[in-house]
Amino acid sequence: MIGGPKWRVRRLISVGLFVLVVAVLAVRTLAPKTGLVGPMPVGVDVSHHQGAIDWDALAGDDVAFAYMKATEGGDWVDTRFAENWRAAKRAGLARGAYHFFTLCTPADIQAANFIATVGALDNDLPPALDIEHMGPCREGPTMQRPIEDARIFLDTLEAHYGVRPIIYTTRQFHDAHLREMTGERFWVRSILREPDWRRDEWVLWQFHNRGTREGVDGPIDLNRLNGDMETLDGLLVSGD
Repeated sequence: MIGGPKWRVRRLISVGLFVLVVAVLAVRTLAPKTGLVGPMPVGVDVSHHQGAIDWDALAGDDVAFAYMKATEGGDWVDTRFAENWRAAKRAGLARGAYHFFTLCTPADIQAANFIATVGALDNDLPPALDIEHMGPCREGPTMQRPIEDARIFLDTLEAHYGVRPIIYTTRQFHDAHLREMTGERFWVRSILREPDWRRDEWVLWQFHNRGTREGVDGPIDLNRLNGDMETLDGLLVSGD
């Protein structure tokens, strides 16, 4: 039978060391990374799932930028986009809009949905293409050439806005469909660990999917910019 004061002391020491190791690893992973360009600014990405947001409170809680969902597929518009878009600007945050790409609707139709919804950019972050949907489609065939279709979307928005969108993706979708894609900027999802893929091409890193910030009820995605505030300013664009 196990027991006694000595056993309890050893157990407490073991538990304490384990907690210390976990804490050190968490700090190393989540603390602002420093390098040639300084600490990485933190941003959020939101959609209607976050409900009403107090953007002034959010902007005051270590948040430098925000991406918000604008559209999905060929005709869906996020119900909170218009308000989020206006309120983020009023709060002084660098803002960007993203489109959730499906493998079920032609890329040119999806691009038209985004452009019609977002309108002109006014010193804003580049549009982002969220491409992680693995299918299948509820109606009709699933796209068989995701890279080619994604490029149609990217080319259309670049021609319209004068800036190449950033590609958001997961490791699963990337490895299944995007390994051969070159010459693009990426926003990578790598929860609680520094990305070990697209090392030289990622601009944004989604490092947490259950973060907390003032002004938001419930969890929120957190991201880091690969750079500093000067880098963030350099990303801002205007265009019709």
